[in-house]
Amino acid sequence: MQRKTFIQLITGATIMTGIHTLSSFKKFTDSLEPGEGLMPVLFIGHGSPMNGIEDNDFSRRWAEMAKEIPLPKAVLVVSAHWFTKGTQITSMDFPPTIHDFGGFPDKLFEVQYPAPGNPALAKETASMIHTANVALSHDWGLDHGTWTVVRHMYPEATIPVLQLSIDYTKDAQYHYDLAKEIYALRKKGVLIIGSGNMVHNLRMVAWNRLNDPEYGYDWALQMNRRFKELISAGSHDQLIQYQQLGKEALLAIPTPEHYLPLLYTLGLKGKQDQVSFFNDKAVGGSLTMTSVKIG
Repeated sequence: MQRKTFIQLITGATIMTGIHTLSSFKKFTDSLEPGEGLMPVLFIGHGSPMNGIEDNDFSRRWAEMAKEIPLPKAVLVVSAHWFTKGTQITSMDFPPTIHDFGGFPDKLFEVQYPAPGNPALAKETASMIHTANVALSHDWGLDHGTWTVVRHMYPEATIPVLQLSIDYTKDAQYHYDLAKEIYALRKKGVLIIGSGNMVHNLRMVAWNRLNDPEYGYDWALQMNRRFKELISAGSHDQLIQYQQLGKEALLAIPTPEHYLPLLYTLGLKGKQDQVSFFNDKAVGGSLTMTSVKIG
């Protein structure tokens, strides 16, 4: 084959591949046309990985919530368990199920949640964010902050699920503001979930009280009430500056990774959105499963 002919064939193949990719991207994004209303936004206290396989009050409420809200075209989760330098979004056709924990029964490690991903949505989301260069990740997947919850909500695993990482080099205000940049996804049928825990201090868990329903230390219950009051009042500035809420807040949030997903959820709140709470219980003294529905 002559060199000129070879180059022409390669060039043509590259162009056709590009056209096919753009066509697939357009097909998906065209399906994300604004609907009649906004998708709600959720913050879910995910708690123990065992909630992913147990039939309990928390997992049943997740399943009920999925029936109460419109069926999403895709789900985007900001999980406490994907803490990265810089912002990334999963961008593969089939994200793997990540078992990012230890010391649990084998049956938990055997769980697979084979939901598809969607590279087109990943690119669309990345293009909305101008305060960060969002990297398309092919190395992560769905960690337990995502699949333990979503598998109860959508057990058929047919809805595309993606994760957006949390940049650990940035402060709380940055994450709250970044969330606002993807607000348009709510208009296009994408369910955005922040997955963490409002009060999360593993070092102080009362392991001997795990089976004691709703047992919580005074400071944990106090801060959980305070967080709910501020959320209901729309006092987001105080929630962003949580370090100034006193020593109880620092006990509730000794490290920020489980709290920051809440700020993503709050950043997506519209002026007319109503706020409600569910799974409002303490676990093991120093954790709360309190979750928030916006919209």
